[in-house]
Amino acid sequence: MKTIIYYFTGTGNSLAAAKKIAAVLGDCEMVPVALLQNAPAEILPGADRVGIVCPVYDAGVPRIVAEFAGRLDLSRAGYTFAVVTMGGMGVSALHQLNAILTKVHGRKLDAAFAVKMPGNFPPVGKIAAPEKQQKILKSTDARLAEIARTIDKGLLVPPGFSPVSSLMRSFLYPPFYKNVHEMDKAFSVSDACTSCGTCTKVCPVGNITLVNKRPSWQHHCELCCACLHFCPVEAIQLHMMQGTAGRGRYRHPDLTAADMKAQRGEES
Repeated sequence: MKTIIYYFTGTGNSLAAAKKIAAVLGDCEMVPVALLQNAPAEILPGADRVGIVCPVYDAGVPRIVAEFAGRLDLSRAGYTFAVVTMGGMGVSALHQLNAILTKVHGRKLDAAFAVKMPGNFPPVGKIAAPEKQQKILKSTDARLAEIARTIDKGLLVPPGFSPVSSLMRSFLYPPFYKNVHEMDKAFSVSDACTSCGTCTKVCPVGNITLVNKRPSWQHHCELCCACLHFCPVEAIQLHMMQGTAGRGRYRHPDLTAADMKAQRGEES
């Protein structure tokens, strides 16, 4: 059975999850959601089994994923699933996807899973030490293997019940969705910048250009924070909540800059 997995990632957690699931399912095509930003209004997957893998932002899915789901026609898919990766809570993101897909074509997900992975948003919490990250990732790998087997068997798994997560989304997500493209105004770059251009290469939506040898954000941001985490000298800071200075950086150990460029259809 052919499978298509649509994915979006900023620090590699969701990409790693998608790859591990794809390895078990076999005959699996992985398609970056960012690559389809300018696709025709309706997206009709050419596969019997279709999945979405993405992170949780403010208890919901990234805006780019929400908009993509609204254009995704699953009426011909035999089996559908979603996996959201999160540092804390986020089951409500699965309910959000269900609501979008039901509204568009009256089709809910057949299976929905939330997976805990290392947190990657330093304004909310300091990045965990490498030892703790490895412990979390080891547990995550076992969970993803179980999820892949469940999907391969075609089992039905509804989203879990999480009233606290849903309450958080009701408060946090609407302003996030409305303002996220302009949230890049909260980024800054210090004199430590070496003009290497890494930030321009890893941004999945092409939101960063170099102006006078410094990164300049173009206000169609998804707040994935790839620029923040990939900067080799930590010259980029995000001035939200507790900020990011001295709070660590993270990306999945298997993620490369080439993986990020692939989301825009570019070769390394």
